[in-house]
Amino acid sequence: MTFHADPPDEALAAHFGDPYAEQKGLESGAAAIVRSNRGVVRVSGPDRLSWLHSLLSQHLSALAPGQATEALLLSPNGHIEHHLQLVDDGEAVWAHVEPGTAPSLAAFLDRMRFLLRVEVADVSAEYVVVTGAGLEGPLSLPDVAGTTSLIVPSGSAHDRADAGIWAYEALRIADHKARLGVDTDHRTIPHELGFIDTAVHLNKGCYRGQETVARVHNLGRPPRRLVFLHLDGGEDRLPARGAAIEADGRQIGFVGSSARHHELGPIALALVKRTVPVDAPLVVDGIAAAQEVIVSPDTGANVTIDPALRGRRR
Repeated sequence: MTFHADPPDEALAAHFGDPYAEQKGLESGAAAIVRSNRGVVRVSGPDRLSWLHSLLSQHLSALAPGQATEALLLSPNGHIEHHLQLVDDGEAVWAHVEPGTAPSLAAFLDRMRFLLRVEVADVSAEYVVVTGAGLEGPLSLPDVAGTTSLIVPSGSAHDRADAGIWAYEALRIADHKARLGVDTDHRTIPHELGFIDTAVHLNKGCYRGQETVARVHNLGRPPRRLVFLHLDGGEDRLPARGAAIEADGRQIGFVGSSARHHELGPIALALVKRTVPVDAPLVVDGIAAAQEVIVSPDTGANVTIDPALRGRRR
């Protein structure tokens, strides 16, 4: 029997009967998941790398064929609009993005072509993302918990599913990887999620939203930080996505994705105020939770913080 997942993954199977076994199968290579709802965008043409370098947060002008990386498309104010997992095959850059977002990404890129030698195509209907341990293919990208994702033609030999999205999500949360649109809101900036370490290059030319990245990195600190939550295992439910997080009866953030991990038990990711003490006990949708630091409260500015302010709450 197939159990369907919640949005934005409602097109996928949540699991096929044993989510814990499917998690272990993804980790060991005994199972794979077809994330057919992921958007796939292809950018071809001789100017593709220098052009994308000028638009996205990552250093891409010298990206080698077969080299995978991450990049962000930011708003002019530095808020994250798209998170791209991408790889170049020597002729085109291939990127996969969150469900339903490929059309808007492709449309934006197409508007920015001007007279450059690039072509942009939303190929989501022809290609899918397959994830598991030990997978190999020309369009391979590292993914969570030691797995690999492949961009492959729909209906190919790799297009098979032994695990549901619940298994992948549990591994992703345990690997501290935030998901755009699930663990974020419209105000999220790269420093809050730790994307500075993986999807942003701090020593490259100008790109949209760079001013915010530079200002936070050099002069300020982000208002929030991503945390990993260990949830009370005595509860028989997980918190609702978007539910408020409280500390001492005050709302200090919201929960994003949650799952039951085969070793860690119930877990979640959340965005909380940067100034919340790292040892503060939390309550999430009525469930007790302990936080584990992903993004340090001291992330951001290369300036000295008064130690007396470090434990102070706002």
